[in-house]
Amino acid sequence: MPLFFRKRKPSEEARKRLEYQMCLAKEAGADDILDISKCELSEIPFGAFATCKVLQKKVLIVHTNHLTSLLPKSCSLLSLATIKVLDLHDNQLTALPDDIGQLTALQVLNVERNQLTYLPRSIGNLIQLQTLNVKDNRLKELPDTLGELRSLRTLDISESEIQRLPQMLAHVRTLETLSLDASSMVYPPQEVCGAGTEAIQQFLCKASGLEYYPPSQYLLPVLEQDGAENSRDSPSGSTDRFSSEEVDWQNRFSDYEKRKEQKMLEKLEFERRLELGQREHAQLLQQSNSQKDEILQTVKEEQSRLEQGLSEHQRYLDAERQRLQEQLKQTEQNISNRIQKLLQENQRQKKSSEILKSLENERIRMEQLMSITQEETENLRRREIASAMQQMLTESCNSRLIQMTYESQRQNLVQQACSSMAEMDERFQQILSWQQMDQNKAISQILQESALQKAAFEALQVKKDLMHRQVRKQIKLIETELLQLTQLELKRKSLDTEALQEMISEQRWVLSSLLQQLLKEKTQREEELREILMELEAKSETKQENYWLIQYQRLLNQKPLSLKLQGEGLERQLVALLVELSAEHYLPIFTHHRISLDMLSRMGPGDLAKVGVSEAGLRHQILRRAQELLDATRAQPELLKPPQGEVLPTAPKELPKAVRPSAPCAELEAQASECVVCLEREAQMIFLNCGHICCCQQCCQPLRTCPLCRQDIAQRLRIYHSR
Repeated sequence: MPLFFRKRKPSEEARKRLEYQMCLAKEAGADDILDISKCELSEIPFGAFATCKVLQKKVLIVHTNHLTSLLPKSCSLLSLATIKVLDLHDNQLTALPDDIGQLTALQVLNVERNQLTYLPRSIGNLIQLQTLNVKDNRLKELPDTLGELRSLRTLDISESEIQRLPQMLAHVRTLETLSLDASSMVYPPQEVCGAGTEAIQQFLCKASGLEYYPPSQYLLPVLEQDGAENSRDSPSGSTDRFSSEEVDWQNRFSDYEKRKEQKMLEKLEFERRLELGQREHAQLLQQSNSQKDEILQTVKEEQSRLEQGLSEHQRYLDAERQRLQEQLKQTEQNISNRIQKLLQENQRQKKSSEILKSLENERIRMEQLMSITQEETENLRRREIASAMQQMLTESCNSRLIQMTYESQRQNLVQQACSSMAEMDERFQQILSWQQMDQNKAISQILQESALQKAAFEALQVKKDLMHRQVRKQIKLIETELLQLTQLELKRKSLDTEALQEMISEQRWVLSSLLQQLLKEKTQREEELREILMELEAKSETKQENYWLIQYQRLLNQKPLSLKLQGEGLERQLVALLVELSAEHYLPIFTHHRISLDMLSRMGPGDLAKVGVSEAGLRHQILRRAQELLDATRAQPELLKPPQGEVLPTAPKELPKAVRPSAPCAELEAQASECVVCLEREAQMIFLNCGHICCCQQCCQPLRTCPLCRQDIAQRLRIYHSR
């Protein structure tokens, strides 16, 4: 494909001729004629329309050019409203404008030797048209509106494909000359067409039911005087009046022909002088042709090389853009699916939160707020509980120490590089040795210090609290999704694409709102745990010995949720079924409604939906697995009997892992994203309410608005990326 589209340019001689004719038409005292013929024009220039409109030209001659359309895009046909003669023969016109009827002053229209395939119906509005020449075109039929040309005298349709004349042509009573190809005519018959114009008009009038009158009996509307409008279609006036009008018109037409001949002589003289100038100019052009050809050849080679390189680069860019758009679209679809799963999970957690909360409150108030019995005091495993407390405190200390070490390590990596790594390893080994040396001392100290015992119990209580663990898990998932959305938004900005940007913003706002709600729930749950701890502390004011050690041991010996619900009446096989299907969060709902395997065999998916099981696929799997268990039980009844001598564990066991994870897998973990301010450190701060993760901890301190969306920062949250 060529780099630039080149229009066909007229020759230098044609350009000079056009300039001369335009200047001649604008001279003072010039005739009402604008002749721009033989100028090799592909379209009529805008200046010609402006000249006709301003100087009220009557004749426009544009024959022998390369016109394919009468009107350019920026011109209006009303600029030719004063034109009476329009000569367009020897061009390449394929159609006339549909609004050609606006030229109400037009009297002569010559479009001979063009490529017209039809005439617009608005041609019937040319009530003053006297001569219409459409010879040598591709016309196949004439419009019926030709019958409205009440002033038409001459019509030439020869050398075309027309085989039928419109019957409405009988209404043109002023028609004197009709030229056509009689041998190819079908209607009227060939013998009628060969007899002449009068025979054709008589035939058409007879077919239309009209009485024929010769054209001499009708006045032309353009020659009628005021008050003669009623005589347009009927014979009126004396023969002298007609002859005088005709003589007047012939005189005017002869004057026009004389002026035309005079202008033609002037034009020939100008062309002769122009030819002399062109001969002199040709010598100069001949000298520069060789240099011009060399330059053109060089330009062509350079242009072809640039076009080839540009096309290859464009194809590469298109392929790369398409690939990136596919990746972005796939990423957006994955994020949308994960957000939908998070929202569904949140709705499911809300439905079961009330039941979980009531069960947790009942368990805590029934087990923790009760007084410590003498049996628990005697059975206190002091050394084991102290070791567990020491391990819990050690884990908390290690997590804080690792966090501090990680922060200091990132700062020192920028300044000291490899030397700081050795120091940090040595310091960490020293800290571990100190911890090992002080472990026995810390165990004995925990047995004596009630404050440390209370801190260990508080840490274990938060760690084993189910609602707090679920909220932390959901917050971590939302932080990961927000980080991926921020990276996707930055990638879109670098590619300068805006497709689906509104959907990303909407998803980010939904995740930000959900994160704020979960943070409030986390704070509320921590407040509830503190209130429970205050109640326990009030109970411990009795100065009972080893109070916190006994409470810690009781929390360690607490049954898992599945075992507790099984002890409260839920069948062991039903608990295992729900755990196997990753639906252990529905255990409180099944316990609350006292649902058994036998009841499940009589229930349908709609019944499970009413109970609170929202996933359609999970409802069908639960019913199918319950039916399989009942069938197996009928074959082997001993499967329902609990094993003899089963002893519940006194220490917590890990819950069985679900077959399918209820949260996004590890591949969804957020990748490292650099700070958009310093472009060095990793992005660690979440901005609320917008939800962007785009700044490190140092750069976010002086900021008041988000660098990406320019919204006010209402809250900052620090996230820690796992390594």
